[in-house]
Parts: sequence; structure tokens; C-alpha cells
Amino acid sequence: MSLTVLIAPSGFKESLSVKAVTKAISSGVRKAMPDAEILSAPMVDGGEGTTEALVDATGGRIIKARVTGPVGAPVAGFWGLLGGAGPKTAVIEMAAAAGLSLVPRDRRNPLLTTSRGVGELILAALDHGVERILIGCGDSGINDGGAGMARALGARLLDAQGRELPEGGGALEDLAQIDVSGLDPRLASVRIDAAVNWHNMLLGQKGVARVFGPQKGATPRRSWCSSAVSRLMPP
Repeated sequence: MSLTVLIAPSGFKESLSVKAVTKAISSGVRKAMPDAEILSAPMVDGGEGTTEALVDATGGRIIKARVTGPVGAPVAGFWGLLGGAGPKTAVIEMAAAAGLSLVPRDRRNPLLTTSRGVGELILAALDHGVERILIGCGDSGINDGGAGMARALGARLLDAQGRELPEGGGALEDLAQIDVSGLDPRLASVRIDAAVNWHNMLLGQKGVARVFGPQKGATPRRSWCSSAVSRLMPP
């Protein structure tokens, strides 16, 4: 009787992609059980590998785009255009433009890193006339509350004197006003969904800034206060 093996791994952070892990396990199973039927179903959670997995599953395509990386230097980003019926859908993983793997270990400082590249990927998707955007929020290397992303889309973040804030989460402590009058008007007609870890709240002792901030370089002395991100939230 032949054996059927289902391989359904997730990715290995800062190491192997979910596709590479699946291929490696499949190869091992094949060597041990040459007659086995091998099925693969890569598991993704919005982090690295999400775009590739959904594109492969729907017969879509990967579109490359050079964008601003988390430390300000250009990076080779990408997004996916899904296949199949339904609304024209883009899938964007934050890790492709602002991922932890894109931040050198000696430059992991959430006061300075930016999500601007994520907004630039959204603009690239809008240029292709998409009707829906799915954003995977896992494996990021930033902690700026999406401020950089918002800037790339046309928002202005201002201090009490009306001056533009610099990039990075640290500047949000001086945030006094968000001007959205310059937002790209195409956003109004596009549905945007986010794939997130629903176990984690935004703020508080168990909020994402406290829980995941340390992996991005945050320390008790190198962090930004929860009140700053609170100002990004609507009343």
C-alpha cells in the first residue's frame, strides 16, 4: 500500500522561504520513501512567502518593483497579481519592502527604520488597476505604525509647528497632525485587507510594539511610546 505524505510547513524566519522548506522536505521524503505520493500545501501567515504561495495557488504572477527599503536604501521588492476569477487582486507582503531580513543587524533601530517601501508597492499595484489589495503584515523589520507607508501614499505627518516629521518611529512622539488631503485618490475605490496575527493587540503590555519590537532592535531606551501610535488611530 502506497503512503501519501502531506507537507505543509511555514517559512524559517531570515533563513528559508516556505517554498524552499517544502522542496527540501519533499526531497527528503522522496529519498526515504520513493513510492510515496507527496502533496504540498505551504502555510503562510502574512509574512515571508505569502505572495509567492498565493500567486502559485491562483496561477498569478510576481511583479518586481524597486522601492525604498527599511533603512532608506533601495531594495528589490515585489508584489503579486493573483489569477483566477473575481476582482483584480494584488497581494503585498510587508517583508518584501520592509522585512526584518532587509535590515542589517547593526542597523536595527525602530526609531529610524521606515515602512515607506510598502506604500510604494501599493502605488505600483494601483498603477496596474487592481480592485483589491491584500497586505501581509508578518516578518517586518520596522515599527513606525505605518507612517512611512502613509507618506508614500500622499499623507503628511506634521508636528505642532506644521513641519514634516522625519522618517522612523521615533519621530511619532512629536506627531500633532495628519494631513490626508494629498492621499492618492485611487485608494478610495480599492478594498484593502490586512493579514495579521489576530492574537496580538496594537497597544498595551501585550501590544505588538512591546512584543515584537525587540526583534526589530527596540530596547527600553530605544523605543517609541504607545501614546505616539495612539495619535495615528482615529477617535
